[in-house]
Amino acid sequence: MTLTSPPGSADTAAPPTQHRTGRWIDDWRPEDEKFWDETGARVAKRNLIWSIFAEHLGFSVWLIWSVSSAMLLAQGFEFTPQQLFFLVAIPNLVGSLIRVPYTLAVPKFGGRNWTMVSAALLLIPTLSFAYFVNQPGTPYWAFCVIAATAGFGGGNFASSMANINFFYPARLKGAALGLNAAGGNLGVALIQFFLPVIVGGAGIFGLVKASEGGIHLERAAWVYAGLAVTAVLAAFFFMDNLSNAKSPAKEQLQVLKSKQTWVMSFLYIGTFGSFIGYSAAMPLLIKVNFWRQPVPDVAGIGINFVFYAFLGALVGSMSRPLGGYLADKFGGARVTMVCFGGMILGTLGVLWTLSLLETLPPPPDAAALAAIKADPAAFSYPDAVQSAVDANTDVFPLFLGMFLLIFFFTGIGNGSTYKMIPAIFRTEAERASTPNTPERDAALLAGTKKASAAVGIIGAVGAIGGFLIPITFGSPWVTDPLSATKTAFMVFAGFYVVCASVTFWVYLRKPHPAKAHLSYAGVGI
Repeated sequence: MTLTSPPGSADTAAPPTQHRTGRWIDDWRPEDEKFWDETGARVAKRNLIWSIFAEHLGFSVWLIWSVSSAMLLAQGFEFTPQQLFFLVAIPNLVGSLIRVPYTLAVPKFGGRNWTMVSAALLLIPTLSFAYFVNQPGTPYWAFCVIAATAGFGGGNFASSMANINFFYPARLKGAALGLNAAGGNLGVALIQFFLPVIVGGAGIFGLVKASEGGIHLERAAWVYAGLAVTAVLAAFFFMDNLSNAKSPAKEQLQVLKSKQTWVMSFLYIGTFGSFIGYSAAMPLLIKVNFWRQPVPDVAGIGINFVFYAFLGALVGSMSRPLGGYLADKFGGARVTMVCFGGMILGTLGVLWTLSLLETLPPPPDAAALAAIKADPAAFSYPDAVQSAVDANTDVFPLFLGMFLLIFFFTGIGNGSTYKMIPAIFRTEAERASTPNTPERDAALLAGTKKASAAVGIIGAVGAIGGFLIPITFGSPWVTDPLSATKTAFMVFAGFYVVCASVTFWVYLRKPHPAKAHLSYAGVGI
């Protein structure tokens, strides 16, 4: 679709449209209020809706291993906690690395076209998972490869956010990007909520009982493969490409030279890296510290992770649009600063609850497990195990509450940091140009392109936190899972203190009068 009235023409009330191959829009002026009210808002909203759907699907596939890895044991595979934590970490690493090329693909191929391609790529991790999870002889390394391809879903976020950034005016970017991101983040919660039920396990706070036929993990993969096809078709029929979003890769990568790109990348590790890392690790954290079930045929005791694991991602997803709204109202840097303060308090609260836990006795060795499998009815939990599990179950509500507090502030911080990115580059464009001139219009468009490119870089670096967090929880040098968990949260608390300090020093501190024109404080960032 082409909006044919050229910029600056008198007839801009309702630009005539015509369709051409690829659904390209040649005239796009979101900062023009008349254009926006009569044409732009409707088109932008339609693209935002289907962008949210595609990104939501990508996040679901990206985090499919966060729950399924904990269920591999019930399917007959035997992996250690360290191996399982590594499985949930691999997609996050791949997802972070491919975010840069995914971002560069939007200006090169068009947002609609790339949404189709990125959705189609999700068939690789879903279909391969559906096949190999039913092969009892599948080696661990094969699951690692399949988990790596799930990282394709993580790349969808960067391209989706870069695309939507072009559609909306500056005054609405925080809310639009917040909604787009929240829709994607919500995919994490929904995959963790529905996957146990889809595959035949217990779920929905115990209201749904486990199927007598056992666990069938391939069912979830088939469902999401079908949704991937739906996303391709939806993008084909309902989304658009923007001609003015085109930009050579070399030009986009100029943002690598900007100090602000790397400062924001560091802060995004603290917000989004925490969100995605905790989301991936939370099911296993609950399973390792609060649940005991030696074999599937024996009733488990303690807290079943499938009942609660989705809550963290749900809280973080729902609070993200609020972060964008608050950033639009009060400034992204101020909101981000408050968020890191909240994450510090939440992390200290989690550490306090962990100090109340008892270390669970080690699980049965291979010989004991074989005996239990041979005669499950004769098995009973040792008193030491039962006592420790019961004691930890009493602490779980405190642990969950503190953990959800962290998730809440990660969501707020995700929204506020993404408001800061376009605001930073817009501010730089305004300082480098004169108001009400063609140079200002060109500078603002260039700033938008830089911001969209920066979204990919910042998203890529930030998502690395999603890899590091599960790895830290599964530290091979700490044999006791509870000790590893405590150590990890102490490291994270210290990191959030550094993030808060950087936010204040770079964006909120009053500058020296001679350098006031270089400061970002007080300009809405």
